[in-house]
Amino acid sequence: MSNNLLKGKRGIITGALDENSIAWKVALKAHEQGAQIVLTNAPIAMRMGEIKKLADATKAEIIPADATNVEELTNLFTKSQEVLGGKIDFVLHSIGMSPNIRKNIPYTELNYDFYMKSIDVSALSLHKMLSVAYKMDAMAEWGSVVALTYIAAQRTYPFYTDMAEAKAVLESICRSFGYHYGKARKVRVNSVSQSPTKTTAGNGIKGFGDFYDYADMNSPLGNASAEDCANYCLSLFSDFSRMVTMQNLYHDGGYSSTGISMEQMEKK
Repeated sequence: MSNNLLKGKRGIITGALDENSIAWKVALKAHEQGAQIVLTNAPIAMRMGEIKKLADATKAEIIPADATNVEELTNLFTKSQEVLGGKIDFVLHSIGMSPNIRKNIPYTELNYDFYMKSIDVSALSLHKMLSVAYKMDAMAEWGSVVALTYIAAQRTYPFYTDMAEAKAVLESICRSFGYHYGKARKVRVNSVSQSPTKTTAGNGIKGFGDFYDYADMNSPLGNASAEDCANYCLSLFSDFSRMVTMQNLYHDGGYSSTGISMEQMEKK
């Protein structure tokens, strides 16, 4: 149901791979709430995914961009403003990748070239994106940038390996760039720490199914779905959250504040 929460706003959605991804849900809901959007992903991810289907559903143009490449990001923001007819009101950063995880390399034996790639793709891409937009003055005043993160930046989860550091860097960038962008243009920058979610990326982590069930049991409200996360992101894009910035916001059914549930204690 639409109440035109984002009517008249222009946005860039990164990282929509398939119908299971949070970015996919955000794009659909942003369109439903009256926003005009551009979709973007790395060319290799676009070949793997179904982004054309999403573009048709949201009447969005696709602008390929490698988020680690400043030149391609400059093209993304330039073309997005041309296509959408003005400055950008919101951006979703939904980008993460770890070659170490993909190759099942233990944390204590990380390949450091892969490690740097994880940091570049999953965290520095946000700084590059914000820097390009800042220099171009591409974001509208009171605009909003949301980056998806995970609680492994604060607590150790052995299976998350080097992505934990990548998310920690990502959250720090949100705080640091959020200060500068807020002072200069009133642009907000926040991260959303989501529940374990059954996306293509999540399901690729060894033992994810068991952990998903564990988190669900320890969360008073249960795990938040991708659709619920999309709704939360839209609230952060909207004018109702215009004074919220530099925050890491937990969207996890209460998991982050729960030590252990009675159900977990009683489990045989």
